[in-house]
This record gives sequence, C-alpha cells and structure tokens, in this order.
Amino acid sequence: MVIWFIVLIPTLDPRPFLHSLKRSASLLPLALVVLAVIGTLWADGPWSVRLHGINPVTKLLAIPFLLYHFERSQRGPWVLVAFLASCSLLMGLSWIVLYAPEWKIAATETAGVPLKNYIDQNHEFALCIFALAPLVLEFFRQRRLALAAGCAALMLAFFANIMFVVLARTALLYMMVLTILFAVRNLDRRAMWLLFAAATAVAVAVWFASPYLRQRVEHVAVEYRLYTETYAPTSTGQRLEYWRKSIESFGEAPLFGNGTGSIKQMFDREAVGKTGAWADSISNPHNQTLYVAVQWGVLGCIVLYAMWYFHLRLFQERSLATWIGLIVVVQNIVSSLLNSHLFDFHEGWMYVMGVGVAGGVVARAKGKK
Repeated sequence: MVIWFIVLIPTLDPRPFLHSLKRSASLLPLALVVLAVIGTLWADGPWSVRLHGINPVTKLLAIPFLLYHFERSQRGPWVLVAFLASCSLLMGLSWIVLYAPEWKIAATETAGVPLKNYIDQNHEFALCIFALAPLVLEFFRQRRLALAAGCAALMLAFFANIMFVVLARTALLYMMVLTILFAVRNLDRRAMWLLFAAATAVAVAVWFASPYLRQRVEHVAVEYRLYTETYAPTSTGQRLEYWRKSIESFGEAPLFGNGTGSIKQMFDREAVGKTGAWADSISNPHNQTLYVAVQWGVLGCIVLYAMWYFHLRLFQERSLATWIGLIVVVQNIVSSLLNSHLFDFHEGWMYVMGVGVAGGVVARAKGKK
C-alpha cells in the first residue's frame, strides 16, 4: 500500500479529489481517524499508549484514495478477480496441509490453516462464496451451464472447507445473514423460499455429517457453564467478561469516551493480580461498538454507524461490483458484533479494499451512464 500511495499521489488531480472527499463515504472514514487523533488529548495514559491506539484506525485513510482511484481506473475488476484467485489457491493449500502439515507456509496452531489464522481464512472464504453466488444464478439463467457448474463447485469447495476443515463460529452468523440478503436481493418469493428450504436441509445434513461442526457449536454452552460455575477463562467466558468491563468503562465517560488508547489501560488494570489467561494484556473487547464507545463515547459510535450506513448506500445498484461491496460491508457489520473486525488488521484491510475498490468500480459505472 505504501508503494501504491507513492505512485498515486503525484497523479492526483486536486479539484476532483477534493470533490470526492466531500462525499460521505470518503469523509466519514477520515472523520473517524481525526476523532482517534483528537481523542489522544483527553486520554490519561502515556503518550506511547495513546499513539499506539491510533494505529488500528489509520487504515481507513486509504478508503478515499481507493474510491477516487478506482472510479478512474479500468482495473478495479482485476483486483476483485485476483482476490478470488488468491483465495482459491489458499483454499486448495488448506486442504493439502490438513493431511500434510509440513506444507504449511507458517507455523500456525490450527490444522488446515497454511498461514495467518482460521478466523481470517473463514472471513475470506465466506466472502468468496457469496461473491460467486450471483454468478452461478446469472450463468444458469443464460444457460451457460459449464460456467455455472464451475462457480458452484468452487463455492462448494469453500463451504466444505469452512464446515469440515476449520470453523470460526462467527462465520455461521454472518453466513446466515448473507444468505438471507442474497435471497431477498436476487430471487422472487417462490425461489427465495426454495433457497431457504434447501439451505435448511444442507445445514441439517452438514450438522450430522460433521462432528467437528457439532463440537464447535455445542462447546459454546460448555464454555459458558465453565465460566459461570468456575470462572474459567474460556473463549465464551472471556468475551462476556470483556463486554462487561467495556460497558462499565463506557458508563464512566459516555459522551466522548475515555480517550484514544484507554481501552488497553482498562484491560491492563483489570488484569492486575490475576493469573492465567485472565492476566493477559489485551486491547480488544471483541465488539466493534464497544471498542469505539470506550475510547470515543457516543460521538464515536455515531461516526462509526454513519460510516457503515453511507458505505451501504454506495451499493444500491444492481451489478456484481455492487453486490461484492454490499456483502463486504454487511459481513463486517455482522462479524463486528462478536469481534472488532473493522480495527483488526486482516479483516479491517479486507473492508478497506472491498469498499474502496468495489465502490470505485460502481462509481465509474454510474459515471458512464
């Protein structure tokens, strides 16, 4: 991205770029970054902590530049195709390393994950599934059955990898929402209910066919019971504890928050005197709203929700690029209920690139019309 910025900035035409910045889809990401910078002024921690708290937000600075560039470039679709191709290669390698771990690119902790982690991998694969879905439908309507079958097979391979190789439980939530969104947006009422019936049947079949899936889902109740009865630091228990502490901290400064970087200080204070996983130093409450609310209060939440809203508004037309941009935003919103995916590195950059590239392609198509 640094090289891209170095190449792009000398080519900017100031007047059109400033006009582009006035659009809400470009302006609101900048507003969130500015709020993070200003928020350092009322934080009470060391300046190193305050400045470090800005880092997760700075990626949003790329959105206005991406929107501007790909509104003027013909190569936006190439980026989207390259993403699908890279994910397809990763998915193939995931199946390989499941049975031959020595082929892993990095020393990951999870079987079937060649690099990074299973949450990032699921996020990518789920996005590819739903990006391919309208292509299957369109190719089928055009009677281009070979292409429809090829896209459907690729979708199935991604889906099987999520369900049988490695599953992030958050993926179940946003895949359900995206399925409903696809049906409502692309199908008539009869076809929509047929899809829901088929999806239910597939879900039941996969539930009984995948002991791994059942174990992952059923373990939520086990984790919750261990947390409530023994205060064990289970995944579910830790998330609930992070939310409780974050809500308490938000209540101390609801309007403007506790300042940039304060969320890490809060968790560090809570970890004092504790042992095991409870003593870990973290800076992520695993909820995007709480991440923003603790540091920048209601004001920050208003900016965050406004940004999501206007990014959704970018993708109201009917085209493949519009659909891809829409599912990028919806996936981020839904997954941010259980994670802080806008500020996480991998998922955050997926959002920035998805909105920036797809939004630019859509704007270019509108300009031609």
